[in-house]
Amino acid sequence: MIIILTFGAAGLLIITAASLRRSGLLRDFAERHLQHRSDLARALDRYGPGARARLAPHFARAGVPFPPHRAAILVFKRERSMELWAESAGRRRLVRRYPVLAVAGSGPKLREGDRRTPEGIYRITALNPRSKYHLSLLLDYPNGFDRAMAARDGRRDPGGEIYIHGKDVSVGCVAVGDEAAEELFVLAALTGIQRIRVVIAPCDLRRRPAPAAAPPWVRELYASLKKELEGYRSAAGR
Repeated sequence: MIIILTFGAAGLLIITAASLRRSGLLRDFAERHLQHRSDLARALDRYGPGARARLAPHFARAGVPFPPHRAAILVFKRERSMELWAESAGRRRLVRRYPVLAVAGSGPKLREGDRRTPEGIYRITALNPRSKYHLSLLLDYPNGFDRAMAARDGRRDPGGEIYIHGKDVSVGCVAVGDEAAEELFVLAALTGIQRIRVVIAPCDLRRRPAPAAAPPWVRELYASLKKELEGYRSAAGR
């Protein structure tokens, strides 16, 4: 069996399972995987009942079953607000809104340490039940677009490890407080992280014009975000 390990932008290391067994890495990897599954199960046992009870009336009012077939999390930096949408039978419904307690910087994230929250369309790649910020959901920043624009600009390190998490502090992540983090964590675990879309926008582009920003490719980004957000409008026309 061949196992491929990635090491950032440096490339790939291809090794065999036999060599991993000889080095003990395969055992360590398996133990860490089992520990993560155990930690995740404990987190769901601890926070799941309360999160489901709080979410249930919102899903009922929206007329969407829980867990939904698909979901979307929309984050608006200027408004410091978040919307949770759910999809069932091909219909999108606004489930609830949350305050965002902390985001960082204006404009998209450009490099490690710039203290900016990214802007773009992202996926959730992992759930962290042992976060320093209560619970957290890891985003796939930098995504393909982010990496392509970094290469175009000659930026070597666009940063990474961007989460939606609990507490109320941020140097680049999206902080939503502990109860909201519990609800999003449980929702993601039960829905499946591969079925959740995350949109982070500079503002609610359904209601406001895009802000002026540099470098020039940001206009392309904001146009794509506006188009994406147009697919999420409540019955009130927001």
